[in-house]
Amino acid sequence: MENQSKLIEFTLIFNKYKTRVYNYAYRMLSNQMIAEDIVQDVFIKLFDNLDKIRKKESIEFWLIKTVRNEIFSYHRNQAEKKLFKEAIEIDEIENSVLASSPAESFEINELKEIILNELNQMQDIFKEVFILREYALMSYKEIANILEIDQELVKSRLYKARQKLIDKISEKIS
Repeated sequence: MENQSKLIEFTLIFNKYKTRVYNYAYRMLSNQMIAEDIVQDVFIKLFDNLDKIRKKESIEFWLIKTVRNEIFSYHRNQAEKKLFKEAIEIDEIENSVLASSPAESFEINELKEIILNELNQMQDIFKEVFILREYALMSYKEIANILEIDQELVKSRLYKARQKLIDKISEKIS
């Protein structure tokens, strides 16, 4: 009966956080297969350690922190000099802006390309904060806990990342 209870609890947690955890991993890696592998490994670790996690309300932090550690391990194992060097897919723009004409579709695609290029050129410290806030939908406090930095530093990095994007978009549009 205890195993069944654990399985039910795990299933509920998995269903609640799988999309958020995957989106974070995918945007940091820009590789669907590797992101899926890492997310699978993280959820296996969660299942193995579920009994040891005392604060059930902190499971989301545990998941994101574990995914982050797995991503760093992946990069170390691949001996890559720069983390997160591949492009980040920006597909949420289409959800927020509905194109009703070919011209609007072209503008949306052009905007996506500008954002994609600028994110790829951004330092990792800004890119990661931006992704955690905008795509993992985490609060400043949650990001600060995961990155082990001050909440004000999170706000500063996010502001700088947004400003860089605004500046580049303004340059291209002008």
